[in-house]
Amino acid sequence: MSYSKILLLARQLRKNQTPAESCFWEKVRRNQLLDKKFDRQFIIQHSEILGRKKYFIADFYCHAHKLIVEIDGDIHLQQVEYDKIREDILRQMGFTVLRFKNGEVLNEWEMVEARLKEILG
Repeated sequence: MSYSKILLLARQLRKNQTPAESCFWEKVRRNQLLDKKFDRQFIIQHSEILGRKKYFIADFYCHAHKLIVEIDGDIHLQQVEYDKIREDILRQMGFTVLRFKNGEVLNEWEMVEARLKEILG
């Protein structure tokens, strides 16, 4: 997929957040969490094969700590292997990846916040 297409997709995802993504964003936007800046639907180029670049879109990204936060809905139960491969690639690139389930973000924010503070603090 070309960069212009992946950029359009990222913009669409920003406009159509899940309730859990929206909740997370409200808690971290404008440097609200430990004065750290987060971006949402952040594009990461992970490879280039025969001149074609490949990208991932991270749900949320904190550049200061190379931290990617993924908010997982039910679809992730069907793509466990893909998520593992993707996470392995991102870790090899030097990123830290945290995954939270929708319900954790919506119903257990204190736990999510504590885990984030461990990494960001």
